[in-house]
Amino acid sequence: MKSSNTTVCSLASLIAAVSLGVMTLGAHAEGKDPVVDRSSTTRKLDNLGKVDLAARPMVTVYEVTSNVSEIDARAATAMFTTALIKSRQFRVLERSKINQGVAKERELNQTGVTSGNSATKQIKGANVIFEATFSEATAAKETKSSGFSFGGLQIGGGTNQDEIGMDVRVISVGTGEVLDAINLRKPVESTQSSVSGVGALVDTIASAKGKNLKGFTPDANIQSGRKESMDRAMRALIEQAIVELAGRIGEWPAD
Repeated sequence: MKSSNTTVCSLASLIAAVSLGVMTLGAHAEGKDPVVDRSSTTRKLDNLGKVDLAARPMVTVYEVTSNVSEIDARAATAMFTTALIKSRQFRVLERSKINQGVAKERELNQTGVTSGNSATKQIKGANVIFEATFSEATAAKETKSSGFSFGGLQIGGGTNQDEIGMDVRVISVGTGEVLDAINLRKPVESTQSSVSGVGALVDTIASAKGKNLKGFTPDANIQSGRKESMDRAMRALIEQAIVELAGRIGEWPAD
């Protein structure tokens, strides 16, 4: 009887521990505070240093296109514009959304609704246009899996690696000449792990000791997975491309 009571108490303690763990997870359900992007490619942009405004070429990007279904072209265009600005190597001119913001504000000024004389000023022209395309995606380029079992306990895991690629061209507005081009590829990784058969292992150990838990065997089935965000992979590709191209500005022929 004493052994039976001990087993019941042990199970009760296990249930209490699991319940406490669930409640602890729930206590953090509100999420984490936002943070400024400090990725390695963002730091590379920052390390380029700041170029004097007068020495920066006037550049713009109309639209980043995508042949990859998982990538949103509008989001990629916004990321490309942001990365150009963050590099502090270019004077970036708005084009993709000019009719939604700049044109409307100039119209308000022209009709006298707003103060100032912005409607009479010329919009600055770009010297260089960036054209970028997410051109390729390779699913499951590399996969690995492994696992083992012991006494009914089963532990498994695996990794999967996709790949996306991007092409960027730099075009002179004055001559139409392609001044530079670069292509990049990036792996997008995911991992999975699982644990099951805890109850079977407990039964195996109990049986080896000549005990019968009579249906009170605890069990657990745990699965977890982690996949790199496609948005993060897009941003990393774009920022790395701009880091590389910014280092070659001096090689671009003048108009």
